[in-house]
Amino acid sequence: MAERQRFEKLISRRQPIHQWFFERPHVSRRTFFRDSLTGVGGFFLANGTASAATETTGSVTPQNSAKTVIFLFMRGAPSHVDLFDFKDHTGVTPLDFAPETFSGVTLPTGLLGNTARVIDKIAIIRSGLAWARAHPLAQTWLQIGRSPASATGRIAPHIGSVVAIEKEPERLPGQAFPAFISLQARKISGAGYLPSEFGPFQTFASADGLANASHPGGMERFADRWNLLQETDGALRGTNSPLGPQASAMGKFYQGARRLMQSPAVDSAFGFTPEESARYGGSGFGNAVLTARKIVEQDQGTRFIQVESNGWDHHADIYVDGDNGNNLYRRTREFDPAFAALIEDLDRSGKLDETLVVACGEFGRTPGPLSAGRNGRDHYLQMFFVLAGGGVQGGQVIGATNDRGGRGPGSFTTEFGWSRDRDIRPEDLEATIYSALGIDWTTVRYDDPLGRGFYYVPVSDDDAYAPVDELFAA
Repeated sequence: MAERQRFEKLISRRQPIHQWFFERPHVSRRTFFRDSLTGVGGFFLANGTASAATETTGSVTPQNSAKTVIFLFMRGAPSHVDLFDFKDHTGVTPLDFAPETFSGVTLPTGLLGNTARVIDKIAIIRSGLAWARAHPLAQTWLQIGRSPASATGRIAPHIGSVVAIEKEPERLPGQAFPAFISLQARKISGAGYLPSEFGPFQTFASADGLANASHPGGMERFADRWNLLQETDGALRGTNSPLGPQASAMGKFYQGARRLMQSPAVDSAFGFTPEESARYGGSGFGNAVLTARKIVEQDQGTRFIQVESNGWDHHADIYVDGDNGNNLYRRTREFDPAFAALIEDLDRSGKLDETLVVACGEFGRTPGPLSAGRNGRDHYLQMFFVLAGGGVQGGQVIGATNDRGGRGPGSFTTEFGWSRDRDIRPEDLEATIYSALGIDWTTVRYDDPLGRGFYYVPVSDDDAYAPVDELFAA
């Protein structure tokens, strides 16, 4: 209880809780222009270098158990009570959900039958709690590990960009892939104030492989044109470009694209057969998860991969089965086979031990009866996090919830399940990811354009957030 009270007091002082739009004061014109100019200024003031003065605010020991992260973002907020925190509500839950218990964990096999095969390899956090119930706010919050409305939230990089810049010194000379790759993303947070080269390389999975990765005239013709380009204006995109850091960053993009075109690993990583696609469900999401796995197996310098599964916003007709509309059945038909195949195939290749797989949305869905008239579930702060690999001990559940429902924050949690004795927040997940990768989550960089220091995990100087160490094998 003492730790929870300390956290609540600390957060109320250092990290004000988000309020709904209609509950909070309107933004004044002066505040609007101040915040807007802060963001614009940050863009132009970023120095474009990967090095920065840093310090750590705590004495911690990261787990250092993973090499790469595959983050499956279930955008739209999946219903936790229908999936990984399953509650069988008489008269509400469809009979064809067919819940079964595996090693003490109940899953709806009608939705997650394939996932049941890997239940011994995954860990489920049920005491997760989002800070906000608004999609854009919570989605960005999850990706940058802090409030987007905060001062540093406006310049904050994606977690994957922090991973990319931290792991850049470990890149080997022959590795050609970008450190941070996103697949199937509609809107993803970028590099923030960090150099743009550490932002996500965004693409879509295709059986034909990576688009525009070869020159129609052949590599000899491409080499001639490349050399001519460098002779003409290569100095303008060099490290010390007279046009500034943005031009230098463009030069690095050119170099990165050239490395990809010359890499024999590209076809192996980004292409796939119809048989491989079918194993992962034959969907766009499944093909992206398959591609993520193949990228990991090529070991070409990629350290963070985000794959997006869209369409989990089920305010209406959540249980109405059919391929013409958006419903829980349709979403899990894509997610379930891909997720299970990813875990199995990484395990089979020996890569699961060094690859941290994370799956979650931005928040959860109201428990209990469906909404009147619309037969859906609305926004709810309670949420789940599912993790596997990268040193995570599978077959465990952290946290417990009741089946009463209710709409207040925390009203659904009965046991927190970890040493901090409170709900597990997105910032705690961020710290867990950094720890697994061997990154000190208490790091503060002093290259931010605001001149106030950028904390990898907010409020680390007061030990507000922490990795969920209970996830990892002893």
